[in-house]
Amino acid sequence: MNVTILVLSIITSYLSFTVLLGIYGYKVSKKSIQDYFLANRKIGPFVLFFTLAATNFSAFTFLGFAGEAYTKGYAFYGVMGFGTSFTALSFYIIGRRVWVLGREKGYITPPELIGGETNSHTLRMLYVGVMVIFTLPYLAIQPMSAGYVLSALTNGAIPYFYGAVFLTVFIIVYVLLGGMRTIAWTDVLQGVMIIFLLLTAVIVLAYNLGGLQAAHEQAIDNDPGLFIRSGTISVKIWLSYSVLWSLCNPMFPQLFQRFFIADSEKSLQRASIIFPAVTALLFLLPIMIGVMGRGAIPGLSGQEADSILPMMLEKYAPLWLSTLIMSGGFAAFMSTADSQLLTMSSMFTRDIFHPYIPFDSEDFDYSIGHIMVIVLALIGLAIAYDPPATIFKIVTWAFTGLAILYPSTLGVLYWKAEGRACMLSILTGLSMLILYHYELVPDFGFLPAIPIVVISGLVLFVSHNLIKIYEDQ
Repeated sequence: MNVTILVLSIITSYLSFTVLLGIYGYKVSKKSIQDYFLANRKIGPFVLFFTLAATNFSAFTFLGFAGEAYTKGYAFYGVMGFGTSFTALSFYIIGRRVWVLGREKGYITPPELIGGETNSHTLRMLYVGVMVIFTLPYLAIQPMSAGYVLSALTNGAIPYFYGAVFLTVFIIVYVLLGGMRTIAWTDVLQGVMIIFLLLTAVIVLAYNLGGLQAAHEQAIDNDPGLFIRSGTISVKIWLSYSVLWSLCNPMFPQLFQRFFIADSEKSLQRASIIFPAVTALLFLLPIMIGVMGRGAIPGLSGQEADSILPMMLEKYAPLWLSTLIMSGGFAAFMSTADSQLLTMSSMFTRDIFHPYIPFDSEDFDYSIGHIMVIVLALIGLAIAYDPPATIFKIVTWAFTGLAILYPSTLGVLYWKAEGRACMLSILTGLSMLILYHYELVPDFGFLPAIPIVVISGLVLFVSHNLIKIYEDQ
């Protein structure tokens, strides 16, 4: 059978199943904003865990981890596996209050909650702007990765951008049909697929390289530094990433909105407990592949390293199996992109159009939400057409930008932080991010996110108290 036909047949079969889930979701859903964006806030602990986890398991997990491990070695596991474990604690700290306030006041989007709790429309708009600006590049990673994978699997017969468009079309269809309910169901399917297929990939590749020991010996011969605890990552950078994941993950709008959909606080607690155990296992798998790849296919750099997984499968696995395994990559891409599209469309609907356009009706909001899914998907494709950097660099930039929101969010949820103080904190963080980008300030050996969040937090604390003192006089 023609290689291109085989690849498309396997992947299209999987993607078609997600569309069938979308059709079923459409049939059982109500035509309402609460149902379309939040599944009527009735997601239990099992599905909630998978929708949190699968939404977090993006193209970065499937391709970016392997690419970074190819150059940094097992030290990168400490950065990701250990650091992301603390994300679960942050999920519960932020998620518990978000769930309570969402139930009490009917909030649907993160900016709606922040603006409502501070009674500040300006802060709400600033929050929207930061979330959209730093989420769009992360959205673009998903079709980017689909393009890389399809091009690699078909030896270039399917051009990179055609693969990106191919994935995006399927995502648009099932998101439009079923909304949050369908996305949560597909997240369960996609989460299981990602874990099982990455494990299969490790077993198959290790076997064809002569076993795990032989594969690792080959990697050691190429670069012994791959097996040093510190590797190429300093202690300050290691700590920086551990803190960054914890601060930023809850600030991604697609994850923040997940806190609204839990059917109870106990469901959120249970999902948060399971999260670190699963991520610790899952994140090890692509890192093992990246390290083995350094010995098997040496000499890659930059964006080439991001394609080490499909390159290894092409070289050491039969086509049907490599295609099946890479369908797990499509699951990872889709489980993040669909959530990003739905959440950002809800923000455009509720936070931008709804306050300014005089059509106060569920049908209008429902229609605008659908239109924005398509518009945002096209914007993501436009960014993917000429990607600006490697997957990891794009992710680090996006994470840093969103981490700026953490001090203000925590302040609003637990200490009723003043809206003007929150705006000053966020603007300070954005200004510092620009200065770091142009290397105008020192980083003291840390990732920029750490000093940015610390200083933004101090600005919030000082300005909040000064405003209160002034108003009490």
